[in-house]
Amino acid sequence: MRIISYNVNGVRAAIKKGFIDWLKTDPADIICLQETKAHKDNVDFKSIEELGYQTYWFSAQKKGYSGVAIFTKLTPDQVFYGNLIDHSDFEGRVIRADFGDITLINAYFPSGTSGDERQTYKYKWLNEFFVYLEDLRKTRPQIIIVGDYNIAHKAIDIHDPKGNKNSSGFLPEERAWMDQFLEKGWVDSYRNLHPEKTGAYSWWSQRFPSVRLENKGWRIDYICVTDLLTSLLKKAEIYPDVKHSDHCPIFLELK
Repeated sequence: MRIISYNVNGVRAAIKKGFIDWLKTDPADIICLQETKAHKDNVDFKSIEELGYQTYWFSAQKKGYSGVAIFTKLTPDQVFYGNLIDHSDFEGRVIRADFGDITLINAYFPSGTSGDERQTYKYKWLNEFFVYLEDLRKTRPQIIIVGDYNIAHKAIDIHDPKGNKNSSGFLPEERAWMDQFLEKGWVDSYRNLHPEKTGAYSWWSQRFPSVRLENKGWRIDYICVTDLLTSLLKKAEIYPDVKHSDHCPIFLELK
């Protein structure tokens, strides 16, 4: 099973930048998108499905905002839209697909960069999502969570940890949530296979064009798995040269 997670920052904008041509290279069996900013009917989804992908979309009720999607060449047993938490589902943040004993969750974690109100909601969402996951694990213990977590966990995951110590996405409370999450039996697949890799970033600010060229980025996109799947981790990669977004795709292959 080959999985990609990719915040496309608007799927229609990404398509204009060659996203479908990239899909033609068969980058993975399952492509999970965040921040699609579109409903299925407003996208050229037929060009995607002609490549062999079944497409499942969960969009925000607000137009041009948030949204997640799963494109898969493997047929899921069932797909669940949302996680039954009203505000999260209103914003189109979670979609789940089950493949046999494996559950795949594609999530777009909230950002707190727009102010205190959204930062407060981010903490609320993180706590609610954690409870949702712990409950799900009781019946579905083999889980993969892909997505834009909007958190850089450690200093190794951000180009300027000192300068960003008060920045949303690297705040002590957010990093503590990641600590708690990983201590509860979740595994960061990339760090499991590349524990000391530096300069491995998945997002670069668009405010300054030179930032990506100089690789002054953050690693805020993750593919995490329950510890039961650790032995199946085969390959984890980040693809900074794929440029349809301010993020880049991240990749996991399971044995």
